[in-house]
Amino acid sequence: MHRRRRTALSVSVALLAAAPLLTACGGEAHPGAAAVVGGQRIEVSTLQSAVRDVREAQRATPESAQLIKDTAQLSQAKLNSMIFDRVLQRAADDAGVDVSRKEIQETRAQAATQSGGEQQFAAMLLQQGALSSGQIDAAISREVLLNKVAGALGANTSTPEGQQKVLAVLTKTSKEMGIDVNPRYGSWDYQQVRLGETKSPWITQVTRQAPEQQPTDA
Repeated sequence: MHRRRRTALSVSVALLAAAPLLTACGGEAHPGAAAVVGGQRIEVSTLQSAVRDVREAQRATPESAQLIKDTAQLSQAKLNSMIFDRVLQRAADDAGVDVSRKEIQETRAQAATQSGGEQQFAAMLLQQGALSSGQIDAAISREVLLNKVAGALGANTSTPEGQQKVLAVLTKTSKEMGIDVNPRYGSWDYQQVRLGETKSPWITQVTRQAPEQQPTDA
């Protein structure tokens, strides 16, 4: 369990190549939106703020140049996580599961202890997951909620069959919601439940140790 949590948090933000931020979505159908998920907008300004938080944290580190270079497509990574979180929340609602504030706090405290303290934990997630300190709780919530959805489905996520079972539900949910992405960021892959070629913050990343992977979403 501890290893799964640590892996999930270190790869929870998708890492891709950069693209310009836009002020329109689709053919000007949703001005100012980076994406529309289930009829709800994800504003470009919200996406920009998430990216800015990470960049500011990266610039404050000795390895800032390398971190920024390695996360050149941070906008898509953050948008991928924002879309995925809405799909996951709908799937969780349908499954009748949720995550409490206490669960998030306990999971974070445990992971921080394993990492040598809160400061070291935050530094690791910035480096490996492109997460600012203010984005950590959302990444933890995602992991806990994803595991709860899998549990509600009776899916063993340590097996390919269990992973496919969860993926099928997330695919179905995202199709039902409908996802309209600003074309400058790419398009939503319903089958893989991710934005374009991003590494999705979903079950296969959560359950395997993959230190060679680039960080994936929050």
